[in-house]
Amino acid sequence: MSEYTASEMMIVSASRALHSARSVLVGVGLPNIACNLARRTHAPDLILIYESGVLGAQPARLPLSIGDPTIVSGASWAGPMADLFLYILQGGWVDAALLGTAQIDRFGNLNSTVIGDYSSPKVRLPGSGGACDIAINARETFIITRLGKRTFVDVLDFQTTPGHLAGGRSRAEAGIPGAGPAQVITDLALFGFDLASGEMELASLHPGVELEQVEAGIDWPIKSHPGLGYTDPPSSEELRIIRQDLDPEGLYR
Repeated sequence: MSEYTASEMMIVSASRALHSARSVLVGVGLPNIACNLARRTHAPDLILIYESGVLGAQPARLPLSIGDPTIVSGASWAGPMADLFLYILQGGWVDAALLGTAQIDRFGNLNSTVIGDYSSPKVRLPGSGGACDIAINARETFIITRLGKRTFVDVLDFQTTPGHLAGGRSRAEAGIPGAGPAQVITDLALFGFDLASGEMELASLHPGVELEQVEAGIDWPIKSHPGLGYTDPPSSEELRIIRQDLDPEGLYR
């Protein structure tokens, strides 16, 4: 199992990012597989929270959407979505969240609303959903997306979801409780954020990826962490769990 896909690398990286989280708010697709991989490997007590109103989920199979009944399997609590956002998320009980995006800037702010001008967009996207509330209230967030200049932009077409805002202390000064984005997980590399400036920085390259490939996919001069190295590849056991248990039909991996 030495060979793996870019999606499998993203799933494994997202799973490993949850090493210190006790609870995670998760969606479907790659984030869902990553969280369930974490539960089957290094974080057996990880509490899965789905924004549809489920706490402590233990899905019996791969969910097709956040409304899939399998999400309720073995759950500790299931109730109205509004109650979950009010009492669990805004109550400060979500350690981590995994978010996707159409655009991201150097401070981890996200756009999932429109491409182009808001009043006359080229593409109208699904919008925030719960992403804005989640990014504000989760203790930290992880963004999972593929790298490319259409996504990693210098200026967002629309700011749907706050990251580190304008950098520095601007997020804290705005009164936003969560710590903001901690890591960006892509198909080519992993990115962290400088604690002082709040700006994204390259943390590690995936095996076989050159620095020039990463730089070519970002619309601003990316800074590199002083300890820049290579991401550990997926282990045979991680790949086995993904392929045999979590996504045997290969819908996402």
